[in-house]
Amino acid sequence: MSVLPKVSLAGRCLLVTGGTQGIGEACALAAAEAGARAVCITGRNAKRGASVVAALRALGSQAHFVAADLSDADATAGIVAQAEAALGLVDGLVNAAGLTDRGTILGTDIALWDRLFAINARAPFILTQAVARRLVAEKRSGTIVNVITMSSHGGQPFLTGYSSSKGALAVLTKNTALGLRPHRIRVNGINLGWADTPGEHVIQQKDGNPPDWLDRAAPAQPFGRLVSAPDVAGLATYLLSDASGIVTGSLIDFDQNVMGAYE
Repeated sequence: MSVLPKVSLAGRCLLVTGGTQGIGEACALAAAEAGARAVCITGRNAKRGASVVAALRALGSQAHFVAADLSDADATAGIVAQAEAALGLVDGLVNAAGLTDRGTILGTDIALWDRLFAINARAPFILTQAVARRLVAEKRSGTIVNVITMSSHGGQPFLTGYSSSKGALAVLTKNTALGLRPHRIRVNGINLGWADTPGEHVIQQKDGNPPDWLDRAAPAQPFGRLVSAPDVAGLATYLLSDASGIVTGSLIDFDQNVMGAYE
């Protein structure tokens, strides 16, 4: 009789980008709750970073914060070394940070396009490469989870650059899953649907929606609410853990709508 494996990250050392708020923070805290030995978070807000580090330590994990702007390739390239200097070998990575700025094909300038790709595609590439190289050198297995978006399927017209950059991350997920499979390093992605996050609240305000936009939007959704950060963290923790077995190269649509199906 088989026994379902427990979702546990005991003994693991995780690196989570965008870990100072929203999806990244939830993934970091969920990892600690699942028994991760250590969790390193990245972000630009040192005050928020210190707060999350304190929460992680209260949950029993070693914790460290690396201040970094992921639009800076050199700064991004140094994150893994800083994490490992503080906490030891990183064997799990969550690329949760992302830029969601608007722009149509007619209105997106090259600077915005480049910044979207730098944060949403290049940074995950740099970090995946750094983590994978260390794991291969140490002959260790590992897991990587990329937080993507349903917009990677095509997206709305006002999200041209964002959708394109996340589409690149979706392809990177599958490509690296195959390339790293011989080393038993698994790579999976979460195509996130409309989610209730601090970043989304800021965007809604910029778009001119009222402060109570969430109270208006939630009842109209199929399940009466938006996706939450803990929802995503639970799936990410599962994918990082041995409970997900040999799953690799999967892009999971985490949304209330079913792509390709219409009423």
